[in-house]
Amino acid sequence: MAVSIEILRRGAFADGRPWGDAGAYERIDARAHLALDPEAPAQRGIFDIGLAPRGADGRVRAAIEFCVLRPVDLARGNGAMLLEFPNRGNKRCLQFFNDAPPSNDPRTVAEAGNGFLMRHGYSVVMAAWQGDVLPGDGRLIADLPVATDGGRPLTARVRAEFVSDVPGVTVLPLSGKTGTRSHPTVSLDTRAADFRRRRYPWSAAEPIPPDAWAFARVEGGGRGGQGDVTGAERAIIASDQHVHLPAGFATGWIYELVYTARDPLVLDLGFAAVRDLVACLRHETGDANPLAQDGRTLARVLAWGRSQSGRCIRDFVHRGFNADAAGRRVFDGVIAHIAGAGRTSMHRFSNLVVAASRQYEDWTNPADRFPFAYPVTTDPLSGETDGILKRPDTDPLVIHTQTASEYWHRRGSLVHTDAAGNDLPEPPGVRIFHWSSSQHWSDPLPFRPARGICTNLQNVVATSPLFRATLAMMDAWVKDGTPPPASRIPRRADGTLVDMAAWRVLFPAIPGVALPRSPNELPVIDYGPDFATGGPAAEPPAVDTTRAYAVLVPQVDADGNDVAGVRMPQVTVPLGTYTGWNLRTAGYGAGALHDFSGSYLPLPETAEERTATGDPRPAILERHADAAAYVAAIRAAAEAMVANGLLLAEDLERVTAAAADWGRPRHAVHLREGRAAP
Repeated sequence: MAVSIEILRRGAFADGRPWGDAGAYERIDARAHLALDPEAPAQRGIFDIGLAPRGADGRVRAAIEFCVLRPVDLARGNGAMLLEFPNRGNKRCLQFFNDAPPSNDPRTVAEAGNGFLMRHGYSVVMAAWQGDVLPGDGRLIADLPVATDGGRPLTARVRAEFVSDVPGVTVLPLSGKTGTRSHPTVSLDTRAADFRRRRYPWSAAEPIPPDAWAFARVEGGGRGGQGDVTGAERAIIASDQHVHLPAGFATGWIYELVYTARDPLVLDLGFAAVRDLVACLRHETGDANPLAQDGRTLARVLAWGRSQSGRCIRDFVHRGFNADAAGRRVFDGVIAHIAGAGRTSMHRFSNLVVAASRQYEDWTNPADRFPFAYPVTTDPLSGETDGILKRPDTDPLVIHTQTASEYWHRRGSLVHTDAAGNDLPEPPGVRIFHWSSSQHWSDPLPFRPARGICTNLQNVVATSPLFRATLAMMDAWVKDGTPPPASRIPRRADGTLVDMAAWRVLFPAIPGVALPRSPNELPVIDYGPDFATGGPAAEPPAVDTTRAYAVLVPQVDADGNDVAGVRMPQVTVPLGTYTGWNLRTAGYGAGALHDFSGSYLPLPETAEERTATGDPRPAILERHADAAAYVAAIRAAAEAMVANGLLLAEDLERVTAAAADWGRPRHAVHLREGRAAP
């Protein structure tokens, strides 16, 4: 094998607590070292591997960190490995499957949450793939080589975008994120760069003079003490990886910096490293494999990723990495969550930490390019024929899950429609589930709703039970061939997937609530002939607004909640309207869709309040006699989901318990014992 595994640490997980039939778990921290023959057929699709430095043996080297949580006695596990593609290096599978607090260093019983993955006997692997993640905060790191032109630095004119929603920021890394590697600038001379800002993506750019900013960072500025003023001093230090704007980045404005960058990484090696690591864990039976025991390895391998790493999974499969060097299937099944219609963009000078296109931020990010859907189709706008799944011998089973936010922000309808918005036939090995009226990010733990810089409270629909149900579906599909329930998505054929005009007709006229002008649309974007080797276009790419893909949204009921999809009991028995969209407030790009946010618009609590405000939605106490009646309705909705195979029986009590006291703290309800609080 081209992989050697170095064990860094090994010890008990969760203090050695036993988890049902699986028993005690251990944690293994390790590093996988790769030595790849760049001329081998398996490496043909790796972008820029020919520009990677080679050792004396002619091989290209890379390394990735990974973390394993496995039963001490693998024979007591369920025979399945779940690999998480971390989002920006962060370990999050325990948070979402186990309702655990977020942690990049999970060790304790508390950090195991409700123990779902352990109680069900999964061996969990979290493996780095993103090469531009920097060390820190426990992130998983991939050590990938820098591409060169025969040893000489590669350079290109690139464009970086910055949006600060926090006042007082004067310094930002060129990557936009502290935890992400920046492409250094070739020159510190600001006259060789172009710095500008826009109010909206479609606004004219305002230039920022070269003498008003610098390639620099600021150090110091803390408090001095006991006569030592050093800590209170500030120093401005030239930096080829930072931009310094002494006047500060105005909140909500879109800043663009065009500069000549150098030293891109061979980012594609992150995909190859995961491919080869999983092949090793699946097939190597010796002691060097931390997931082998008594000459046996695990029977089936699943993958999961969310948002950025959900896009990563789609790209991994589309580009053929699900076949290992021996032509064997890598993952039996993959779960891509909240990826929308996107993939990653592994071109030279990619900045992988940049979130996919949103209506306001990074609008021309190239993540959303044909193909969007899983079956092979022909794109009438480009003439291309392609699909995510096109290698039946090695393609995995797929469950694609997305929230209402993906339809509004991430062009999610294109996952199951063609360019004109017509329903596509579904491949037999694919299921798509729309988690109705929920938003891109949903904290599994209870929280109080807040607005932040949005006009509405953040969406509060709790979806963590659906992660567990989805994994159980996928594991049964792979293990026994038991198919999951049919896809639950809005469709054009039945009127549950609609354009903006049809949506506006049915969305209730809630007092004081502004509506979005549109979802995040997708016109034809030309990234230019040098896109693959030049990084993000130095100038905004050419946008043809006369040709566009149909981006559609779920139709709503009289309360404004999505009709189709998997409706959590909280949506079936609502205490508010829950949307996949929220709007930026004044001073932060007013009126534009905010990030990936959704809204929670509380129902009127009493008939008197409804009448006084003119709210068309029936009040809470017109729907439920008291809090006990509300809980009973939630339980009945949860029981129906269990009967339909969309919720696990173990989550019935959790969902019911969360409805107590009118669903607080998630819901901003003031009712007490069936009456309005004084």
